Amino acid sequence: MNTKLIDWGTFIGALILLLGVTIPLIIFPEAGKEMVNEANTFVSGNFGVMYMFMGLLIFAFLIFVAFSKNGQVKLGDEGEEPEFNTFSWAAMLFAAGIGSSILYWAVIEWAYYYEGPPFGVEGGSQEAIQWSTAYGIFHWGPIAWAIYTLPALPIAYFYYVRKKPVLKVSEAVRPVLGRRVEGPIGTIIDVLFMFGLMGGAGTTLALGTPMIAEGISDLTGLEVTLGMQAVIMLICTTIFAISAYSGLRRGIKVLSDINLWLAIFLLAFIFIVGPTKFISETTFNSLGIILDNFFKMATWMEPFANTGDFGETLFPESWTVFYWAWWLVYAPFVGLFVARISRGRTIRQMILGTMIYGTLGCILFFGIMGNFGLYMQITGQFDVIGFLDTNGAPATIIEIMNQLPLAKFIVLIFTVLAIIFLATTFDSSSYILAAVVQKKVEGEPLRWNRLFWAFALCIMPLTLMFLGGLETLQTASIVGGFPLVFIMLLLAWSFMKASNTDIRASDNYETPTIHIDRWKKKGRKKKRSALEVLEDRKDED
Repeated sequence: MNTKLIDWGTFIGALILLLGVTIPLIIFPEAGKEMVNEANTFVSGNFGVMYMFMGLLIFAFLIFVAFSKNGQVKLGDEGEEPEFNTFSWAAMLFAAGIGSSILYWAVIEWAYYYEGPPFGVEGGSQEAIQWSTAYGIFHWGPIAWAIYTLPALPIAYFYYVRKKPVLKVSEAVRPVLGRRVEGPIGTIIDVLFMFGLMGGAGTTLALGTPMIAEGISDLTGLEVTLGMQAVIMLICTTIFAISAYSGLRRGIKVLSDINLWLAIFLLAFIFIVGPTKFISETTFNSLGIILDNFFKMATWMEPFANTGDFGETLFPESWTVFYWAWWLVYAPFVGLFVARISRGRTIRQMILGTMIYGTLGCILFFGIMGNFGLYMQITGQFDVIGFLDTNGAPATIIEIMNQLPLAKFIVLIFTVLAIIFLATTFDSSSYILAAVVQKKVEGEPLRWNRLFWAFALCIMPLTLMFLGGLETLQTASIVGGFPLVFIMLLLAWSFMKASNTDIRASDNYETPTIHIDRWKKKGRKKKRSALEVLEDRKDED
């Protein structure tokens, strides 16, 4: 077992922080839960506007980068083809960034907006129905994928352009922090990222496991118990551990491809045998609502309401701010993963591809699955709201699937898809966690390292699930992810500083990625690359 490549400071620091949070929650569950909830209320209530501003700023920044000179930079050598075809690339980034949570919220999120709509609209009204079809797509749309994409820029740039064999968030901010990233500051940045990811994984497990359990219960007649949920979690862990152990090409890529084909089949089936006209018209109408109100939805904080109603003051904090914080917790992980699989593409292709393919996939899920459930509600064929209030979201989701023809078969496909979605998120997570705790990554992280983090991702959520504290862990991760707001700004600054330096240097020297044939076309002798010049300057300094 090779341990020389391991950055033990980051490795041990991440485990200590996770244990430092979870052990007190295990020993003092009620007091710990209250403290975490108060911290969450403080952060979301006082800094919610910062999260909202961050989302818009990142979105605008990425659009600028994509169509600027920086977007022309190729991630790899000149003439190099993409490492993965577009289908597999889109499948991997979508499966890693979304997970089984998309199956949960796509089916049922509209119901919460139907009962407690935004902008002070009356619940259950026609206007509430309009907003309920649009807000889910908005929350899982371009801003979400922009937050995911930002960390990929500097990480991919240093890994594939400057040829630095390190997949760390700390390394990506080196242009701003310099050699300080080699000390405690760099370790803290990486540990905070790992803690946020492991807590975010708890959120995904908290949503996915009960839904899978309800699906299995519906198919087998077995009662949903903690024991069943524990077995499901262990099965999912085994699947993604094998996938992560197998590597990027033989494991994660294959699982993601299967996942995407199953999703396409399920969505096509619901669209064809369900209310096709209603689904297509409502989805199209929802896109119009979002385009017409994009900036209103992205900036609405309702500062003038003081009633405390769910539909007023608490809506932005409970939904939009929470979602932006959740995406932020996952962003460095998804960014690292997108960076790793984007070899051979340009910065522009990586930005636009991630934002467009990610958003398109979420539109299809919310548009087809969500509007099918809404159709059942407004036509009176199935009282989704009443069933939700009585039985909870996981059971309601499975019952909506039961309204389709070939119900048991569809529930089976839905449950299998949920398991694979959960596995694809976690195998990607364990792969990246393993990469972050290594001093360098040439090819793939060490196999034992990938396997360790696959099971480490499951142990804490499994323990807390039996203690009823899984929700507290996911809330703690959102609070713990607060420093990532500032790290995201550092990542953007670092990318612009590094890429602009290289672009300016390319005006006088040839670089491997920009104006590669300039000197050849003019018949001049090949000069040193900009990177060699920069390295010389660093040595002189």
